[in-house]
Order: sequence, then C-alpha cells, then structure tokens
Amino acid sequence: MKNKIVGVLIIVIAFLIGLIVYIFNRALTKIVGTSCTHGSSCPMWGTINAQTTIGIIIMVFVMLIGLYLFFFGKEERIITKIKTVRQTESNEQKKDYSKIMNTLDNEEKLVLEKVIESEGTIFQSDLVEKTEFPKVKVTRLLDRLEGKNLIERKRRGMTNIVILKHQNNH
Repeated sequence: MKNKIVGVLIIVIAFLIGLIVYIFNRALTKIVGTSCTHGSSCPMWGTINAQTTIGIIIMVFVMLIGLYLFFFGKEERIITKIKTVRQTESNEQKKDYSKIMNTLDNEEKLVLEKVIESEGTIFQSDLVEKTEFPKVKVTRLLDRLEGKNLIERKRRGMTNIVILKHQNNH
C-alpha cells in the first residue's frame, strides 16, 4: 500500500515537471522570438529544443519510476511476514521464561517482560519509560536480574542496552 502511495506522488511530480517544461518552453519561445532577429537559424532556437527534450526525458523517467512503484511495489507483504515471525519468537521466549517468572517479584517480572517484548534487547532509558518506574528503581531491578543471570547490560554511549540472556545458559 505504501509503495502505491509513493508511486502516485511520483507520478504527480512527473506531471508537475511536464507542466513546468511546457510553461518554460512557451516563455522561452516568446523571448527568443522577440529578441532573435536571425529567424530559425539563430542558435537560441536550438537551445530551446535541447532544453525541452531534456525536460521531457526527465519527466518520462520520473513517471516510469512512479508507475513501477504503483504497479509492482510489494514491500508491505515482506514486512508483515517478518512481524509475524518476530511475534512468534517473542511468544516462545515468554514460554521459555515462564518457570523463571515464578521466582521473581512483580517488579522484576514487569521489567523482564518488557525486555522479552522488545525481542530481547532494549535501551535502559526505554525501560524507564515503559515501566514508569524511576531511573534508580530500574537500575536496582536490573542489578538483581543481572545477578540472577537473566540479563546483561552493555554500555552504549550515554545509556545502557539491556540484553536478555537465553534460558538454556542456566
């Protein structure tokens, strides 16, 4: 669907290019007609044809790109399949961690669930946002989860990335 919309936008742009070429050609023809006294042998007449031809070629090229995207673009189906695979993997990870979840308190469970939902990696700052816990509390909860060998943190610039460890490592 998105490719079709982009295709239509590009086709509209191609029409605008064509309109600009047409208006430019008319104006230039009037200017050359009044200022060139040699008639059709004047070199300025040749430049009008060259510029018009180049403008039309560009317009046709842009139009072909728009038509291709409109009729042959199939990006969205691929994305849908990837999302389905990721959701399945996330559900399997939740099942794998269900035994461990029983050993955690409610706050630790919430933090671990957010990491699992984010496909096993999440910025610590995003965890603060999603759990609505203060930064200090998230840091302490992550310390406990790291101590239980469920997650690990890696420094990335000014923040940490929280990475889920696979259960079969225990």
